[in-house]
Amino acid sequence: MSTGRPRPESLRAEKVTVVIGGRTLVDEVSLEAAPGEVVGLVGPNGAGKSTLLRTFYRALRPTSGRVLLGGEDVWRMPVRRAARRLAAVLQEAPGEFDLTVYDVVAMGRTPHKRAFQGDDRDDRAIVMEALDVLDAAPLAPARFDRLSGGEKQRVLIARALAQRTGTLVMDEPTNHLDLRHQLDALRLVGGLGATAVIALHDLNLAAAFCDRLLVLDGGRAVAAGPPGEVLTPELLAEVYRVEAEVSAHPRTGAVHVVVVPRPRK
Repeated sequence: MSTGRPRPESLRAEKVTVVIGGRTLVDEVSLEAAPGEVVGLVGPNGAGKSTLLRTFYRALRPTSGRVLLGGEDVWRMPVRRAARRLAAVLQEAPGEFDLTVYDVVAMGRTPHKRAFQGDDRDDRAIVMEALDVLDAAPLAPARFDRLSGGEKQRVLIARALAQRTGTLVMDEPTNHLDLRHQLDALRLVGGLGATAVIALHDLNLAAAFCDRLLVLDGGRAVAAGPPGEVLTPELLAEVYRVEAEVSAHPRTGAVHVVVVPRPRK
């Protein structure tokens, strides 16, 4: 992306707890992503990753605890101001509606404009640049609701890039993407220089592209640190209930996890 992106800011959760219907989904979880750092959230299904992220982008207010962006409580910020500083890529694509791909990505420019202000030349350039880096520029005139799942995901990432914030929150951004576009998307995020907190299921992708990991299980933080310190056979057995071998990848040096299948009886 071209210049003009705001400086990355720290993003911190302080003992965030979320209780819904009497059930504790997130239990006093703390996390800090330093400016420009990529932090991965990992853990089994139902661990609380998506719920925690929803408190970051103001979709779900914490029952207790705080979320701080650059030292300011995001829940005390005006909505537009928060949207100028933090962008989110959600796991669920919006419902079907009659908008083109260009229109969807252009929504990322909304926080930077006055009410009813149209796109100017700079806006159009930013939208098309965001689509281009996601290999989606040819889709600009297409109907969003007619795209494949992978195409929709790339468009939603492009919308977040067009928002031009210094901080990104991403819930399974590689969901629906093929192998090439998974790698491209995560390389892109790592190269932006933005602060990013990313929920990922694939532990090898998380190890390869994240500076640090936070492991959640049952709504609680059970481990945090660099991938090489966090992803141990013992932790994988405790959290994921699997036997796994962990080693350094022979070419990249990144932590590499191989799950050992149980023999058939």
